[in-house]
Amino acid sequence: MGRVNGDRERQSGNRVKVFLRASAAIVALLLAAPLWPDAPPAPIRVLILSGRNNHEWRQTTPALRVMLERSGRFEVRVTEEPAGLTGATLEPYDALLVDYNGPRWGEAAESAFEAAVRSGKGAVFVHAASYAFGELEVLGEHQRRTGRFEPAWPAYARIVGGHWSAAAPRTGHGKRHSFSVRWTDRRHPIAAGLPQSFTTNDELYHNIRLLPGARVLATAFDDPKQNGTGKDEPLLRAVQYGEGRVFHTALGHDIAAMMAPGFVSSLVRGVEWAATGAVAAVTPPQKPAPVRVMVVTGGHGHEPSFYSLFEGRDDIAATVNPHPIAFRGDLRKRYDVIVFYDMLQQLDEAQQKNLRDFAEAGKGLVVLHHALANYNAWAWWTQELVGGSYRLKESKFQHDVEMDVQPVADHPLLRGVGPMRIEDETYKEMWISPGVKVLLKTDHPASDGPVAWISPYANSRVVAIQLGHGRTAHVHPGYRRLVQNAILWSAGRMK
Repeated sequence: MGRVNGDRERQSGNRVKVFLRASAAIVALLLAAPLWPDAPPAPIRVLILSGRNNHEWRQTTPALRVMLERSGRFEVRVTEEPAGLTGATLEPYDALLVDYNGPRWGEAAESAFEAAVRSGKGAVFVHAASYAFGELEVLGEHQRRTGRFEPAWPAYARIVGGHWSAAAPRTGHGKRHSFSVRWTDRRHPIAAGLPQSFTTNDELYHNIRLLPGARVLATAFDDPKQNGTGKDEPLLRAVQYGEGRVFHTALGHDIAAMMAPGFVSSLVRGVEWAATGAVAAVTPPQKPAPVRVMVVTGGHGHEPSFYSLFEGRDDIAATVNPHPIAFRGDLRKRYDVIVFYDMLQQLDEAQQKNLRDFAEAGKGLVVLHHALANYNAWAWWTQELVGGSYRLKESKFQHDVEMDVQPVADHPLLRGVGPMRIEDETYKEMWISPGVKVLLKTDHPASDGPVAWISPYANSRVVAIQLGHGRTAHVHPGYRRLVQNAILWSAGRMK
């Protein structure tokens, strides 16, 4: 079980609180793309071409996939080997998104890509994909010798609607900084209905050589103070290539740049337009506010991986409050659910009252792992509220146990959990109320059997989960789903 110094626990809690708030901001921004009605049309099938880049493609490609999938409008796949493209592999997709900058794909793959776009598939190019196959210095030498620009793959430049050049004025960018992107073609479906401008922090490409037919949608002033050109530079454009619609964004240098709400909305809308020729919605439907969760820590060491349980969910907003500040003041208006991951024996009378008032107001409570050892002498906590207790003088624990965990009830809280093979700490000789509704059991001899249950407490929804000692549990998909479901169910969000 183990204990840690209280000061260190509070400091750790403060750091984690900052981390969670930052993570929540990232998730909120990634989810800022327009959403579609409850019954959207068939999903748009998108293939992302990735696997090489002079940028952090291992971060940006997953971020692009999340943006599209979270919009509810797209079904997305990724290939990291575009050299294997054929007409048959491209045929199922409505749009091809290029997050690539690297070696040529070869004649067969390149011909398949060009033919797919020419015949009507949408194409989207992000940031460095605008110069995916040509090193500027090589092309620059060719220009100096011949006086002509001949890109490595000429058809690619025509599809993108422009190219980079090493000749003066050289294509490139100034210092990365924050700037305003202004929509200049408000009639285009991608821009229609959006605010006039948005702000981002990114690289601002300049001196791109646009080709005839490229339709500029948005520009940004390239400030000379940031080594810019002093001109409005085109950053978003649309191109018609044969029957195919093409959207290019020069934005999106890294995942931080992709956090900008304007990038998210323009990218999602650009992909939809490229695939379908229209954009289905401008105003997202109202979503329920996230469940407000207070995570209580203190009195027991734990791995930082615990906090990952609360990441990546737009329906859960977590705040960490370690002891001794956790139960100060009235909690009823501030939180919907309390998650206990602490291990203490004493609360003063005022703190006990605040906790009891919260439970009796019908709020949700989720008690995890060593929090089952809380307040052994407080009968209301052990016998009425939680319905179980790890008794410090009688109960036993065992680390690093591999066990099979099986659902033993039909309950919405178990949705998506299923049987689990998990390595965790077991508890033995606990007191468990005969009135609990057991959800999960194990037959391992180091355990009492029940490892998750619903308390018989009538005034609120209380879930106890004995699992969750360390990282092997925290990262287990079944455990993560179990805890997240417990939060939502205890808040009344699952039927």
